[in-house]
Amino acid sequence: MQFHHAHAFRSPVVDLLEPIAPEAWTAWEEAGAEQVNMPDPATGRPRLVGVRSRRETFERAVRRTAASEPDLELCQGHVDGIVVTEGRASGLVVDGVAMPADLVIDASGRSGRVAEALGKRATLGGSTGIAYVDRQYQLYPGAEMGPLLSPIAWVGDLGGYQVIVFPHERGIYSALVVRRSSDRELARLREDAVFEAACRAVPVLAEWTDPERSKPITPVLPGGNLLNHYRSQFDDAGRPLAEGLLFVGDSVCTTTPNFGRGVTTTMMQVDQVLRLLDAHGTDLESVAQGLDAWTQENMKPWVEDHVVMDEAMRRRWSGEEPDPESPLPSDLVIAAAEVDPEIMSDAAPYSSMTAGPGSLGPARQRAKTVYDSGWQPTPPAGPNRDELVDLLPA
Repeated sequence: MQFHHAHAFRSPVVDLLEPIAPEAWTAWEEAGAEQVNMPDPATGRPRLVGVRSRRETFERAVRRTAASEPDLELCQGHVDGIVVTEGRASGLVVDGVAMPADLVIDASGRSGRVAEALGKRATLGGSTGIAYVDRQYQLYPGAEMGPLLSPIAWVGDLGGYQVIVFPHERGIYSALVVRRSSDRELARLREDAVFEAACRAVPVLAEWTDPERSKPITPVLPGGNLLNHYRSQFDDAGRPLAEGLLFVGDSVCTTTPNFGRGVTTTMMQVDQVLRLLDAHGTDLESVAQGLDAWTQENMKPWVEDHVVMDEAMRRRWSGEEPDPESPLPSDLVIAAAEVDPEIMSDAAPYSSMTAGPGSLGPARQRAKTVYDSGWQPTPPAGPNRDELVDLLPA
């Protein structure tokens, strides 16, 4: 079900995929992926800013391309454990059968357990206290899309919960409602009828999901137990769990899905692993050290950014006053562009993920000036959390 959940694809995904596997990019486009281009402020020429696609469409195109490689064998089965010989990862046990390997890469995701028997890696972050539900719809032929705030999403905080719309390919889109995990009343949104009632109550969702314009193509999909996690290649003492064992993707970096960063951060890691293998060859100790240093600098800040942002959002939803001494969370920095459009220009590299959260410095300073004036973001039209609960069917 994970691959049916909403996602966003920024330009770095294409920038990294096309040189590594041009056939996969071609297959993705043939499967329906839609490029989104906007004029470059500096040159005026069209510039790729993202791709509209479901994650399952992307995954299938990449897998189909990999399966066609003559020197690659795809094996399916349950990984029972990692074989370690004299401190070095030397293969896997799959469905009880040993499979030797010169290099083992754990890309089993945020919930992968196969390496736990070898030790515990250094970890930052944890549960966010946030959950969500989403549902996929498809516009009827000729029906135009509903409102968007950027080429790849509409995001709005309605006071106690958040609404997101991610457009995908061929008129397919995902509608999401994000809430506190502890909010049992909004947890009922996992029921189709309750979710549809919420869509009718929130104007932007009502416009997108108007039954005269679109139809649901999946049931409501729950996405609970959201994590912000950064995990090192090494344990707390800086030692590898096994030489020749690398961790990539969500097993290194996981952020809440409201900004759809997962495929982008994974592709960045894949690119770096290939660069390190080209540079160090069979010196896998140097590869692991180089990868860990790179992820510390380039992946960990995204997790730290989400930890601050999600905690501040959860506190706002609980009715707590923001701490005026704390740095502005990134989502509020972007919101201040409503008053000062230059903020969006300063924040463009952060939004596109062509630069990390540290690039928000100038935008954050401008946003602080906006909030110091007493301004607060204008909530979108629609009921707040308590009003929404009252509108939901019994």
